[in-house]
Amino acid sequence: MIGLVVVSHSRPLARAAVALATELLPAQAVRVEIAAGSYDNSLGTDAVAVAEAITAADSGDGVLVLMDLGSAVLSAETAVDLLETPVQVRLCAAPFVEGLVAALAMAGSGADLEKVAQEAEHALTAKRTQLGVLTRLDDPEGESPAPSDSIAPPTTTAPRTVAVIEVTNEHGLHARPAAELVAALRDFDADVELRNATTGAGPVPADSLTRVLTLGLLSGHQLEVSALGPEAAAAIEIVRASTSGH
Repeated sequence: MIGLVVVSHSRPLARAAVALATELLPAQAVRVEIAAGSYDNSLGTDAVAVAEAITAADSGDGVLVLMDLGSAVLSAETAVDLLETPVQVRLCAAPFVEGLVAALAMAGSGADLEKVAQEAEHALTAKRTQLGVLTRLDDPEGESPAPSDSIAPPTTTAPRTVAVIEVTNEHGLHARPAAELVAALRDFDADVELRNATTGAGPVPADSLTRVLTLGLLSGHQLEVSALGPEAAAAIEIVRASTSGH
């Protein structure tokens, strides 16, 4: 399993970000290390501390490094050069808090370094969708982006189990229940896709927290769940429980 390193100018900020992520996604078997503040505990970053954190976080599968701003990036780059033993490291351009939550969710599923990095880098998609600004950052005309979050056409003709569930959770499928759902579905031998049948958003894979959040599921919305695999029915019941107001 890959490890995560959080690099920040502020130790309290880094600790708070990690606390938020681990509270949303408890019991993750992911090593998360913090390298924050300078050597004298003032604001700043320390490349040596970052290198030590990378080494501590590495279990042999690689380490994803998330940084807040400015010299945190420079310190992380220097830290890679300081490593005494080879480590597969990916410096991630993801937003600090959202990227950490997304990375923790995906890393906890056992995904590889590249997939975790991609998930983290898409962490703002849900927020942009919610604010109605999901456009290409490099497109001045504001055209809608290519459907990168859509699911490729299935390669199997096996029948899928489909259910439509009303979301009765008072606050909809917001960050906490969505994170809990993504984590819970890992235990089932089923491929699960979700679609907001009320707005038409989706379908998206249920193993991606960032994509599940793009559905914008609110109380009263109809959630279409499609599952394939030996435990498809059980997985659907987990989705039903996660969207319930009880």
